[in-house]
Amino acid sequence: MLNLQQRIQILSLLREYITGNDPEWSQVKAEATRQNPWFIPDFIEIAVQNIAVHFLDPVKLNNWVGLYHLPQQQPAPANIGITMAGNIPLVGFHDFLCVFISGHRQTIKLSSKDPVLLKHIIHQMTSREEAIAEHITIADRLKGCDAYIATGSDNTARYFEYYFRNHPHIIRKNRTSVAILKGNEDADTLNKLADDVFLYFGLGCRNVTKIYVPSGYDFLPLLEVFKKYDRLMENHKYKHNYDYNLAIQIMNQRLYMTNGCVILSENASVFSPISVLHFEYYNQEEDIGKALDPNELQCIAGTGKNAFGTAQSPCLTDYADGVDTLLFLKQIRGK
Repeated sequence: MLNLQQRIQILSLLREYITGNDPEWSQVKAEATRQNPWFIPDFIEIAVQNIAVHFLDPVKLNNWVGLYHLPQQQPAPANIGITMAGNIPLVGFHDFLCVFISGHRQTIKLSSKDPVLLKHIIHQMTSREEAIAEHITIADRLKGCDAYIATGSDNTARYFEYYFRNHPHIIRKNRTSVAILKGNEDADTLNKLADDVFLYFGLGCRNVTKIYVPSGYDFLPLLEVFKKYDRLMENHKYKHNYDYNLAIQIMNQRLYMTNGCVILSENASVFSPISVLHFEYYNQEEDIGKALDPNELQCIAGTGKNAFGTAQSPCLTDYADGVDTLLFLKQIRGK
């Protein structure tokens, strides 16, 4: 296997490729859209740019691996099985990157919702360095691996927990994100919140699906800003969800607000359907934390390091579910 600096160099070359205009890469992205209508070109480009900027910058990569004191050569490579999610474009890239940079081998089960983007990226990497092909395998089933990383729903997580119970593993379940508003946000801030809500049609675990607002909050400025994403209604799958959820609100005689592209509904759940944003009033901000279940949340926008507009731009150390993937891999040894 390549040494650590050679691996970083390959990733740097990959960065140049995915941000370039190679006709083959353009065709692959177009094919991803054909196979999955949720993967519209704009959102694929945003995902790719975020990967290039936040994950593949060589300075950031060197600083990241420096935190773990990774050896130049993995002394005991293990085979890590990865079950990829497919809710948003290249959502599993960070897991792939962690295993690659660690020097371990990996066997990947691609999601049926995202079968072409990562596969092509791997092809590009192996075409530049044949030795990589010996350490990355795409398979329909994961068997005989030394450790596993699996992402799925709460139901599939129970299956993963049983199936991988005798091996080191990271199992990820359903998570979502929320935002806390103080009521004094200007239009620019609300504009950034709109990105947290609507990017990738709200399908990502880092998408905000519920907002907490102070009592007496004026929703009109928020609904007006959210119109920046009214183009989502041109997507037939999103429009179907909007029409269905609007009908549910009407038939059940629930109070709701809408600007024609999103439905705001008062609801205690942090999980909301596509095209719906839940909200809840609060009197004291400190009371919100008492009601939140950390096992349901990926991030909280509007507080701490998660400024509005950054939910879908995680950095290398923003590990899913708060589980340090690279530390986990550092502790794995091959047989």
